[in-house]
Amino acid sequence: MYADMLTARYYEERLQEEYLEGKQPAFDISAGPIPGELHLAAGQEAAAVGVCHHLRADDTVTAPHRPHHVAIAKGVDLKRMSAEIFGRKTGLGKGKGGHMHLFDPDVSFACSGIIAEGCPPAAGAALAATKRNEDAVAVAFLGEGAIDQGAFLESLNFASVHDLPVVFVVEDNDWAISMPKERVTDVEDGSDRAAGFDMPGIRVDQDDAIAVYEAAGEAIGRARDRNGPTLLEVQVHRRMGHFMGDPQTYRSDADEEAALARDSIDRLEAELRDHGVDDDELDAIRDEAESRVDEAIAWAKEQPHPDPDDAYDDVFVNPPSGVTTEEPEFELAEVNADE
Repeated sequence: MYADMLTARYYEERLQEEYLEGKQPAFDISAGPIPGELHLAAGQEAAAVGVCHHLRADDTVTAPHRPHHVAIAKGVDLKRMSAEIFGRKTGLGKGKGGHMHLFDPDVSFACSGIIAEGCPPAAGAALAATKRNEDAVAVAFLGEGAIDQGAFLESLNFASVHDLPVVFVVEDNDWAISMPKERVTDVEDGSDRAAGFDMPGIRVDQDDAIAVYEAAGEAIGRARDRNGPTLLEVQVHRRMGHFMGDPQTYRSDADEEAALARDSIDRLEAELRDHGVDDDELDAIRDEAESRVDEAIAWAKEQPHPDPDDAYDDVFVNPPSGVTTEEPEFELAEVNADE
């Protein structure tokens, strides 16, 4: 878990560097090697690793628009994910999806830029596993700002009615984009939403990877044993803006400083030291994580851009083989206006 957390944190820091290239001093969202928006998850690593380290490759995970830490914890191919973020042809989606629409069927991972969109597909994957009589489970990650969305609430209801093997994981970073949670949600503890759907609701009050791992172990074990769904909320902290280039004028300096002070990686590192892991081993883990990230980003930047004509591939309007594309001929009948 420590290795994955270091990988995720350094990955976001490196992407921040790459993203800001060419976009300053006057911020230009279309410039640089990574055009468009970029949402980074530095500070939220504990929620991802604490949950995903219980999962197998055939367990489905859906993530929101801030997905990289979850993807890394689930085992998504780091090189191909990086190529996708840089818009390269060898990316997970051939460079067409970008960082908010990652898909890796090898480890059953997907994400979306639509708020709470991952909840229905996770419930669907859980239903499919049940119908196949398999013990696979599904996990849907979402932010606390998404717990009022219909897709989330309907998915909770559907999962409860059908006793589906799915866990909904709310990452509470205190900010629904630029709004503090208390201004947009009627509950302080998002796990309270579970009571209305007759399922267990659990909250981990700090981004402690071990505490998350223990809570997630119970929830995922319950799902795998076919004892129904669980709603799990984890307190995390957003160390960066909602998106790169976010001036965060809505956020006080004290809040930013508090988020930076609550470092889940430092907490887990202290635990490891208490259990006899020495600095040399910790340094080796960090060096390996950073080397892996640097290698993936360097590889991605060397990959080719898609050909413009590739835009016409893999789209729904392409007819299947053998289907005619000829326009049908219609004969317009005269219409009597009186009729």
